[in-house]
Amino acid sequence: MLVLGIESSCDETGVALFDTERGLLGHALHSQVALHAGYGGVVPELASRDHVRKALPLLSQVLSDSGVDRRAIAGVAYTAGPGLVGALLVGASIGRSLAWSLGVPALGVHHMEGHLLAPMLETPAPGYPFVALLVSGGHTLLVQVEGVGAYRILGDTLDDAAGEAFDKTAKLLGLDYPGGPQLAKLAEQGNPTRFRFPRPMTDRPGLDFSFSGLKTFALTTSRDVGDDAQTRADIARAFEDAVVDTMVIKCRRALEQTGIGRLVVAGGVGANRALRAGLQTMARRVSAEVFYPRLEFCTDNGAMIAYAGACRLQAGQCEGLEVSVRPRWSLEELAAI
Repeated sequence: MLVLGIESSCDETGVALFDTERGLLGHALHSQVALHAGYGGVVPELASRDHVRKALPLLSQVLSDSGVDRRAIAGVAYTAGPGLVGALLVGASIGRSLAWSLGVPALGVHHMEGHLLAPMLETPAPGYPFVALLVSGGHTLLVQVEGVGAYRILGDTLDDAAGEAFDKTAKLLGLDYPGGPQLAKLAEQGNPTRFRFPRPMTDRPGLDFSFSGLKTFALTTSRDVGDDAQTRADIARAFEDAVVDTMVIKCRRALEQTGIGRLVVAGGVGANRALRAGLQTMARRVSAEVFYPRLEFCTDNGAMIAYAGACRLQAGQCEGLEVSVRPRWSLEELAAI
């Protein structure tokens, strides 16, 4: 089954073609970083308009590069949530309209399910069950995954997501948007022993996260010791170390509590090199395996939506003719297949 995937939940437009027999045939991605950089964050209305401009040209590019006629498409998957409502509606409208014109089924995909299943595009792919750390600008979740749609949330963030905390801390350190990657780069120059930030919620049972206090700790530390270049690097290092250690501790707990020996790491922050190194070290100590999507599939992309959609379309799921999106949508509401 040849499935077209469309991702437009926030500030990246992604289109991909996935064939259930041949695998991923092609994908293309347009990032809006330059568009939003002057505002220091994503402007929803500008994001929606840019999706309108870029989605169809990307579709034509992917079809051309893959050597596929659009009439060969057997199903269309699009991100239906969670995300920015206007941005979601662009992808949903295009996906639903294209499916109607081709006479094929269409399906709205959960954005986080796409991230959860992105490592399935790799070789080797993880087997079920596994524990997943979904960590991005908007989400920080630990999820027990028994199969497609069979999800149990083990831990969630009580305030800022890890990626959001990275971006906000980067902003207070005077770094350019997007701040997370800039902060990680600056942290490489930092002294790891000068400052030690707390590891929030690791001194108590449970798998929930809280990162907003680290942002405040970074601000007060900066005010107390000055604002020279080396101090900013040292603060960035202490902040990153605290976030990474916290996630490593929680992931180890999740593996031990569930008795599962496979960990999947997905989402934009999953590309962070310090986090990957910390999780690999932890996994060796507990005899577990860690799986990641390739770096280009850590951030939002059409390939993960095409794959997740193909799994559900093959199982007979599809939408009606209406165009609907869900800006808020829990993973646990999804049906198992």
